[in-house]
Amino acid sequence: MHMVKNMKYKVGFIGCGNMASAIIGGLIKNANLNPKDIIAADASVVATQAAQSNLGIDVTTDNISVAADSKVLFLSVKPQYYESVISQIKETLTPEQIIVTIAPGKTLNWLSDRLGSNIKIIRTMPNTPALVGEGITGVCKNELVTDEEFTYVMSLLGSFGLAEAIPETLMDAVVSVSGSSPAYVFMFIEAMADAAVADGMPRNQAYKFAAQAVLGSAKMVLETGKHPGELKDMVCSPGGTTIEAVRVLEEKGFRSAVMDAMKACTAKAKGI
Repeated sequence: MHMVKNMKYKVGFIGCGNMASAIIGGLIKNANLNPKDIIAADASVVATQAAQSNLGIDVTTDNISVAADSKVLFLSVKPQYYESVISQIKETLTPEQIIVTIAPGKTLNWLSDRLGSNIKIIRTMPNTPALVGEGITGVCKNELVTDEEFTYVMSLLGSFGLAEAIPETLMDAVVSVSGSSPAYVFMFIEAMADAAVADGMPRNQAYKFAAQAVLGSAKMVLETGKHPGELKDMVCSPGGTTIEAVRVLEEKGFRSAVMDAMKACTAKAKGI
């Protein structure tokens, strides 16, 4: 990848909260980056000290120094801080750098208007399972990013789960189907565990049974390649317990409730 030679760090982060720390952990573990090739800045000294102690990376409270010294720069602050952070660092950026964003609702056009029309931008939407190396990230880029550069950044994003290139028009759908959906899944696990507790199972054991069932079911979808409906049918014996549970879920509008929730999530993402 033909990038500016005099930059000290391969990857920099502005913001080193949970998501940034998960990404950094993946880069070190699975992308073969040396911790000393990574720097992170955060306004919180507690956050920078935790990142330095847990990950062994260089840290600072100075956003501008990270922006000046990083080949690939992740903007990993909350969306409401993007405007102020960008205005702070934009004069430091060069056309050789790649800016990677992880904020819902911040389009490539919005970013280019603020970062500069000559800046390479890759927009992503990761999710919190990145914390355990099982994230999935939707990714799109502007026209200034070369195929070689995009492949490199995709390899970085693949270090903490799956990464999929998508058209930007689908990014709001990614927010609802993967960015926000861990919350729905956690609610589902909690509800199943509550029911098991009501049936007499100790709570810690109930969480374990419910969570492992969700994990195993998801793995079956990914690894068998079978349609989820086919996998559901495999569990539903004639006249059995499972089809009775499915009947009640259908009666209560389970699928339509999920779809309505996701449509609301996508609509909110479009309006951010």
